[in-house]
Amino acid sequence: MIPMLPRERIAVFLEAQAAEAGAARNTIAAYGRDLSDFLDFTTAKGLDLVTLDRAAVEDWLVRLEAEGLAKATRARRLSAVKQFYRFAYDEGWRVDNPTLQISGPGKAQRLPKTLSIEEVEALLEAGRDQGRSPAEQIRNRCLIELLYATGMRVSELVGLPVAAARGNPAMLMVRGKGDKERMVPLSAPAREALAAWLVTRDAAEEAARIARRLPPSRYLFPSSGKEGHLTRQGFHALLKEIALAAGLDPARVTPHVLRHAFATHLLQGGADLRVIQTLLGHADLSTTEIYTHVLEERLKDLVLGHHPLARRDDPPA
Repeated sequence: MIPMLPRERIAVFLEAQAAEAGAARNTIAAYGRDLSDFLDFTTAKGLDLVTLDRAAVEDWLVRLEAEGLAKATRARRLSAVKQFYRFAYDEGWRVDNPTLQISGPGKAQRLPKTLSIEEVEALLEAGRDQGRSPAEQIRNRCLIELLYATGMRVSELVGLPVAAARGNPAMLMVRGKGDKERMVPLSAPAREALAAWLVTRDAAEEAARIARRLPPSRYLFPSSGKEGHLTRQGFHALLKEIALAAGLDPARVTPHVLRHAFATHLLQGGADLRVIQTLLGHADLSTTEIYTHVLEERLKDLVLGHHPLARRDDPPA
């Protein structure tokens, strides 16, 4: 049997992640880039993926740090290599896992960037009038309202099937990372914007069917591009335009920032952290716990307002 080349082993791993683990396309692409970097390093050192030892992986991490890569980037790259070697061990390519005892740099705990409620309101208002036609304005309002109302990832938003939006739903079924499904509730403004967009969208689809004999799109936000729906990049650019119209710095406004705003504002309003975890589609509560910084002031006010000792006017004798 002809031995597999290193890049062939990586390709088999990526295919398995897509087929068995249900990893998203963006995740697979990131794994591929990170493993390609690791392979370039090992090849330059004259090492083989199936025989190198733990020291080689640690040398690679040292090189990444020397290049000035952020902790989060190094942690992500190491995660890809760890996943690969776990797979290599399971497949019998190796009798050990050289990454087993490597903990890596860890991720820097950064507070998520967000927007105030007033800034989001300005963004929602600007979204009503942004677009080259009335149909685009209706679509853009629907996009912004849905994103803020649900906290969806941008890939989940643009890839929504139109079937999920039929029947004036109070909740949407969203297919997230790892092909996992979850329900997200819709606010009254979001339901109104969605209903208006469905009327406009369906009329445009029917006109296209009659004029050009095009089959109906399965997506809520159809597009003529190869993906069949509005792209993440297209929505990102659109959001920048709406931010400008709202008088906000476009550099501060991204789909992910609106997702953070959704979570932050819910917590400020008293929502439970595990509810936020479910709505955001986080597999691990620790991912959601980064939002707890918004609770500090509210908890302090709660203690000062309700604890019997905190309400005493006079200092103790």
